Amino acid sequence: MKPKIKIRSGTLPFIFVNMAMTADGKIATANRSIHSFGSRRDLKHLYELRATADAVMCGARTVEISNTILGNGGERFRKQRLKTGLAEFPIRIIVSGSGSINPDADIFKKNLSPVIVLTTKRAPAIKLARLRKLGAEVKICGNTKINFLAALRWLRTTWDVKRLLCEGGGELNAGLFGEGLVDEIHLTICPKIFGGRNAPTLAEGIGFQRLTNAEKFQIQAIRRFQGELFTVFSLRK
Repeated sequence: MKPKIKIRSGTLPFIFVNMAMTADGKIATANRSIHSFGSRRDLKHLYELRATADAVMCGARTVEISNTILGNGGERFRKQRLKTGLAEFPIRIIVSGSGSINPDADIFKKNLSPVIVLTTKRAPAIKLARLRKLGAEVKICGNTKINFLAALRWLRTTWDVKRLLCEGGGELNAGLFGEGLVDEIHLTICPKIFGGRNAPTLAEGIGFQRLTNAEKFQIQAIRRFQGELFTVFSLRK
């Protein structure tokens, strides 16, 4: 499923979410010991999507648990990025309202591209200083919770981020959905059942309390590859 490159007009980036989900709607086991369960084709799809993005964004826990460096996926995808006028590597964005990020996380060990940390005023100064010492650009976006609208405008105007790929987790996704900022969802449905009432889902947080307030998407594409379904949902205008 070749990704279509879309750009949002105005002062905000085009936001697209990519996640793998079990048949019962889980993105990890309840103890979060299993967080990667898609096929090799699903991983390739992730890199294909990254290759179209100016920046890739994850929550701090997702970065730590998955040991991701949010790279470009290798030489093939590096060439693909350069061919379309993008930088070799995407800008890497970590979201943490408390500024609590393990300084030994792999993402800080690879000097591939800028690392930006979006945080809030409740993050202790000592933690922010430590992140800056690691080479991260720290941006305060809100008092106690992330002001995503302000953060995204800053990313567009200051860093020229036109397409932003979000790779979770559920709390970060929920923040974006809650403010109506997601334009597109790429969802791989895997033939597995995790169960567990506390297992994380695509969108966590408090959720929408009324059906009329729910974010509404429409199916753009569905394709089966072996045992998985690759789906694309676009925001219903």
